[in-house]
Amino acid sequence: MTAETIFEYFPNLSENQKEQFEKLEELYKDWNQKINVVSRKDIDELYLRHVLHSLGIAKFISFNDGSKILDVGTGGGFPGIPLAILFPEVHFTLVDSIGKKIKVVDEVIEGLQLSNVKTINARVEEIPGQFDFIVSRAVAAMPTFVHWVKGKIKKESAHSIRNGILYLKGGDLLDELKDYKTAEVYQLTDFFKEDFFETKKMVYLPLKFKG
Repeated sequence: MTAETIFEYFPNLSENQKEQFEKLEELYKDWNQKINVVSRKDIDELYLRHVLHSLGIAKFISFNDGSKILDVGTGGGFPGIPLAILFPEVHFTLVDSIGKKIKVVDEVIEGLQLSNVKTINARVEEIPGQFDFIVSRAVAAMPTFVHWVKGKIKKESAHSIRNGILYLKGGDLLDELKDYKTAEVYQLTDFFKEDFFETKKMVYLPLKFKG
């Protein structure tokens, strides 16, 4: 898969956005040789396994300009960087506790000249501020993840859906979601035709607030 597939699924990209998506492969391959953050198999299928997968969130919601999004356990920058390219007027904060991963993310951000992304090398519990949505790719079971991000989501929603968590995950989620009656699970095959997405899902968990 190449960046062209991204353009087919997202046909309204500007020329600058297309260039940024095209640059991703070269940047990641270059930096991955120096600091390994993506497996060799995955780097060869970067657009499928990382970029398009990350953009499954954007098939569910279009973030409003000025929104604040937190990417927890961003690893090599996913889903945060592809989403930041797609939504240039949205503010993204990418957090990871592993410094070498943030180093690669910083270099990719610089290479793409993304001005709407900042990174933090820390545990999510340590960072200040509140966000409209928290995004992530399978860094922990949902109860653990919810505990980590407690208090990090704004009460006031500015979107058509309530603020909350948007979580990319695969496999059987019944057990870990059993205590979350409001969780909604979407199959990524509803958005993308590639076989890779047959077991992939996105979970939307609107957070309840006392108040």
